[in-house]
Amino acid sequence: MKLLILDRDGVINHDSDAYIKSLEEWIPIAGAIEAIAQLSKAGWTVAVATNQSGIARGYYSLQILEAMHTRLSELVAEQGGELGLVVYCPHGPDEGCACRKPKPGMLKAIAAHYQAELPGVWFVGDSKGDLEAALAVGAQPVLVKTGKGERTLSKGVAASTLIFDDLAAVARALI
Repeated sequence: MKLLILDRDGVINHDSDAYIKSLEEWIPIAGAIEAIAQLSKAGWTVAVATNQSGIARGYYSLQILEAMHTRLSELVAEQGGELGLVVYCPHGPDEGCACRKPKPGMLKAIAAHYQAELPGVWFVGDSKGDLEAALAVGAQPVLVKTGKGERTLSKGVAASTLIFDDLAAVARALI
């Protein structure tokens, strides 16, 4: 199986320091939906692992989060692709869960779902926590410059990190 795991905010859709709290605020980054569809059509299983502490903070409901993910799946399907498993961490940063990145719980859940091994699997993110989660399980850390990516890059990343302008560039490299 060709498995690719993506962070959501800042990789697939525009991010906000004030959180993405509604379906109206969930706006795809140019080329991201098409990239997921192209990867899917090329035989890749594209899964998503996303921290969503806005739920714990009371900024939005689980129903709103699910509506965002449904919309994402629909947009990918409209382009002829299929989105794989979407896992999220609803916990706040101080709750001590095993799923919130930089902990690798969500990546492990995706691997278990697909009965896949994580070493070498590309995990595409825009934050230090994304890269650390990838490294924790032997996955290939991939940084995109969208979202918080430029800021993350300016602070330094592990030498093994692959760097791309955006998700569309990642798709071109893999296809």
